[in-house]
Amino acid sequence: MENFVIRDSSQEVPRVFVAPSIDEAQILSGLSYTYHSAIPEAVTSDPNTECVLGIDEAGRGPVLGPMVYGLFYLPLSQHRSLLKDKHGFDDSKVVKPEARSQLLQKLCKSSSDLYKACGWATRVMSARDIAAGMMRPTTRYNLNAQAMDATIDLIKEVLFEKRVNVKEIYIDTIGKPEVYQTKLERIFPTTMITVAKKADSLYPCVSAASVCAKVTRDAALEVAYKAYDTEGSSEEGWGSGYPSDARCVTWLKGNMDPLFGWGNECRFSWDTVKTMLDNRDAALKVDWPDPDNEDAGRMAEYLVTASEGKKEASNELANWFGTPVTEVML
Repeated sequence: MENFVIRDSSQEVPRVFVAPSIDEAQILSGLSYTYHSAIPEAVTSDPNTECVLGIDEAGRGPVLGPMVYGLFYLPLSQHRSLLKDKHGFDDSKVVKPEARSQLLQKLCKSSSDLYKACGWATRVMSARDIAAGMMRPTTRYNLNAQAMDATIDLIKEVLFEKRVNVKEIYIDTIGKPEVYQTKLERIFPTTMITVAKKADSLYPCVSAASVCAKVTRDAALEVAYKAYDTEGSSEEGWGSGYPSDARCVTWLKGNMDPLFGWGNECRFSWDTVKTMLDNRDAALKVDWPDPDNEDAGRMAEYLVTASEGKKEASNELANWFGTPVTEVML
């Protein structure tokens, strides 16, 4: 039980398993990162073993914390029998939080059948990186594009770097399933790909990926909250991190720095925080120089350009031993 974060039992808040997919240093630094488990024995014992792979995400809508993509694979022959029938993997929103943690803990235990048969990975997309992409001044990198790239990268790493023989891929959709599926089929033409709505409730491998993503995000929120409160839990403090959660909004209002806003855990591209920062009574107002105003002083006027510097240095050296003869004669 050492890997659980235990909270006050009076608060009806689940315990969170801190999986190996949690990198505290990266999370606290606001960095995105990827974790891969070891390739399972069922696959390494026979590299030709045909596998099925599922992908799902957790934390798409929150204003606080990362968005996490989970990937899960295992031999095709054990897809439903091991995941659904024996261990009861289902949509992570249906499985109770404590049960999710227990499932992932089993997956990380070397003596379990899940550990020996299954491999998994997560891509933790930090709030800072999500917001930075969405707020680019020129080419906006929207959340759908970021999610698509995370999905493609995870699949490539398993297929081409880990060299797992994946025959079928199932993914919970973002946007229109047919558009998403067509793009992936062009990238992975030799693999059967199915992109569907509610895939996490239809395909056990997607259900398992959903559990990996959700438990990792829950634990990441706990880590991020340590920067503010070392004793309480994130659930008790900022709640779920969703804008619709009153605890989240209350926490944002009570912990906003008037100049910098919040830390790496915040998605500054969300309207919730934009509105708070635009409130004149809450945040400091910064007046930036107008580049179109000719009367405004420009930094360049106070600097010597490289060419001017070289010219002055050249003249100084040329006159070091006196005035050139040609100039005296004139």
